[in-house]
This record gives sequence, C-alpha cells and structure tokens, in this order.
Amino acid sequence: MEVKYRSTRSDSAPITASRAILEGLSDDGGLFVPTRIPSLDRSLAEFAAMDYRETAYHVMKLLLSDFTEEELRGCIDRAYDSKFDIPEIARLHETSDAYYLELFHGPTIAFKDMALSILPHLLITAAAKNHEDRTIVILTATSGDTGKAALAGFAGVKGTRIAVFYPKDGVSTIQERQMVTTVGENTRVIGIHGNFDNAQSAVKEIFSDRALRAEMAEKGYRFSSANSINIGRLVPQIVYYIYSYARLLAAGRIKEGQAVNFAVPTGNFGNILAAYYAGRMGLPIHKLICASNSNKVLYDFFRTGTYDKNRDFLLTTSPSMDILISSNLERLLFHADGEDPAACAARMEELSQTGVYTISEKMKENLSLFYGGWADDAKTAARIRAVFEKEGYLLDPHTAVASSVYEEYRKETGDETPVIIDFTASPFKFEKAVMEAIGQPSDLSDLELADRLSEVSGVKVPAAVEALRTARVMHDIVCDQEEMMGQVRDFLGL
Repeated sequence: MEVKYRSTRSDSAPITASRAILEGLSDDGGLFVPTRIPSLDRSLAEFAAMDYRETAYHVMKLLLSDFTEEELRGCIDRAYDSKFDIPEIARLHETSDAYYLELFHGPTIAFKDMALSILPHLLITAAAKNHEDRTIVILTATSGDTGKAALAGFAGVKGTRIAVFYPKDGVSTIQERQMVTTVGENTRVIGIHGNFDNAQSAVKEIFSDRALRAEMAEKGYRFSSANSINIGRLVPQIVYYIYSYARLLAAGRIKEGQAVNFAVPTGNFGNILAAYYAGRMGLPIHKLICASNSNKVLYDFFRTGTYDKNRDFLLTTSPSMDILISSNLERLLFHADGEDPAACAARMEELSQTGVYTISEKMKENLSLFYGGWADDAKTAARIRAVFEKEGYLLDPHTAVASSVYEEYRKETGDETPVIIDFTASPFKFEKAVMEAIGQPSDLSDLELADRLSEVSGVKVPAAVEALRTARVMHDIVCDQEEMMGQVRDFLGL
C-alpha cells in the first residue's frame, strides 16, 4: 500500500514520496508528513543479520514506496560507499554505562552525512520520475554541519545548484573552513550577520516567494531543500536507529523486543523526530531523551507545554544546536494533535506572530515518550573530561550535551534501560572546545589544534580535516539577512 505525503498545514491532496522530496516544502508553508506510518515488515532478528545498506533498503522502501527496488537500491549503493571511512557506515561503541552510535564516519565527519549522502541521488531520481527537466536549486540554512554535508553531496551534481547560508560568527572554525573551501561551479556559500534562526527564517520566506518562483520557472529553475524539512532528509535518518538496535541484538546485549532509550543532542528536531518515527514503525523505545544546550527552548517546552522563542540567543560550544526555532517540531505536533492541519497552521501562525504557543494537556500526554534535559557549556566540558578520563573515549560538545543530559535523567529517574547516545560529530570539528575541556592548550591555529588533539587522544586526524591544510578559500561573501534574497538572485543570474 503506497505511502503518500500531505502538508501539516492544509487539506491539500496528498502527493507521492518522490514529489514530496522534489518539492521540499509545501506551498502553504507546511512540512510534508506521511499519510500513514507503516510498520516494519521484517523482524528485528532479521534486521540483526543485515548490513547498513540492506537495513536502509528495508526501512526506506516502506516510506518511499513509489521508488522501484532498482531505483532505491541504486541510490543506497551510491550513497553508502567508500566515502565513509569504515565499512559498516555507522558504529556502536560500548562504554561502561552507554552505547555511543558513531554517526561521523562520512566525508564531512558529522551525522548529516548519513542523510545528505543519499539525498542528491533521491532528488535526481525523483526529478526523473516526475519528468522534471528544470535545474534544481538547493537553498539551505545551516547551523554548521548541514551546510558542508549538503555541499559535499551536491557539488558537481548535474542538474543542480546549491546555495548555503550560515551564521558568520556562529559556527566553529573548522566548520566554516570546510564550507568556504568547497569547490564546484554549482555551489555558493554565504555568511550572514545574524544567527541560524535568522538564516532559516529568511530561507523559508525566499522559498515561499511566489513571484520569485515564477521568475525562476521562466529561467528553468525550481527550488528544493536539503534541510531536514525535506522528507528525503528525514527518512534516511530513521535507518540508523533501527540499525543500532539490531547491532545490540546481534551482539547479544539485548533480547528481541526489549526496549531501549535514545539520547539525542537536539536543535532543529529532525534527528530525534527520526527516532520517533522509528518507534512508530515498531522499534521498541522506552524514552527519547531530548538534549538541549543553553538555548533550551525544547527543554522548557517538554517541561511546561509552552514553546517560547522570545529569549536571548546564546552562542555555545555546541553551535549546531544553537537554535530557537526547531522546524521539525511542527511534524511532531501535527501527529500529537490528531493530525489536524488547521490547528497546526494556527499554532505556527501564532509562533510567527508572537513567538509563543501552548499545547493542550492531551497533547502533553501524547508526548510522554519524550524527556527534555539541558546542559550548559560548563556541564558539557565536564562531561567531555569525565568520559575521556574514565573511558579513554573523546566526545564532541554536542554528543557531550546528550551524554550529560542522559546522566541527569538516569539519576533523576533510576531508569537503567540500555541507552544509545547519538555521537553526532567528530571531536576534530570542535577542537578548541574539546581541548579546553580536557585541560590542554587551545591557543593554537585550527590545524595545529588538530595535530595536538590527535597526539592527546591517539586518534588519527580525519581525512576531512587533513584536506583543509591545502584547501583554498572559494567563497568569501558575507551579507545581512535582508540581502539574502539578492544573493540568491545573483547566484541564479536573475
């Protein structure tokens, strides 16, 4: 039975998965959600015998049901290949009190590679299936990792162009260097004076500009998105939750059907939403631990039922989580409120106009799977240091936020359910913060820090960082939020 996709904000007719991937965002501003969430059609024991690629096929085929087996397997094989530095693609690392799901073995050493390695192939396949011959323009805002992962996926891909906006002073040195050294005539990287929320809001406005879309159509262009607002980004992320559970099962660490917890460092909410969908598909989950940094809008939401973005935006050592408008939360609210598009649209309009909305007690009950916690920079650093000293295992600041929140959750609840913590980025992307956390000198250049971090940790400098030693800056544009539309028009020659 085919799964189609509808908007969270209207009763417009459902569309196919390939069309939803191609569109990225609904014309009414809503996000695409599946008309039904299918159940896994293989047992968890069967998944335990599969490698990552086979797992990806048997999960994604259920949600991308208008792709043929040949199309989907082709996309998977081209995505999950030697560009990952371990053959298993993702790896579970066991410590004395948790399992860490290493999602940073891709070409840009961050978890975004898990989805953005396959999205270009899904998008090009979707374009062909829908007889779309216009050039696809990927427009995305990034808080640090999505930008480079998207650039790596789309650079040089025929029939596409990609423009990435990032907060000029809101990413790590390595994150910025990775983006601005991107080679490819179809790429453009632009820093903005402002934060991620500013960039994301402006991108959504540009997406929704009907006059611009019409002008682009005349010139042979159409928009799509590489952010997790695109269902083609979200579906591949479901895979690694099922894969990680199956690895525990295969290793005899859990029994089939035994529930686990997942602790996820959370900003835009896409990563933990993928875990929620995995649970809806049949993965046994006891709790989803939603970990925030000092920009703790999600923590406050899960504790109070009120989402309030009217607060200071803080720059932290975990910059990819420095977000106050968590776009993917809209999808969860839609499901938690009986899939009522009118109510969802009203809530999002209230957020746009006032910056605040409050959900009902019934909706709060429907979100009981989630536990919200937060850790400031001091707790984050303390956790990096504690895990390194006890386990000889080095976390990045985002993963350390999740690890710290999990520790507090366990103390608060006494819950000893096995936990899988998402390890979302290599420590080498955030060398200064990591070095300071473990008491090492940090007043070195970024690449000198990489060498020193390698010496201290015994971990080889990743190829993605090594490549930066000789990489030339290709993008040096910086603009105000109000100038972003002009930058897009200039990039497309409009």
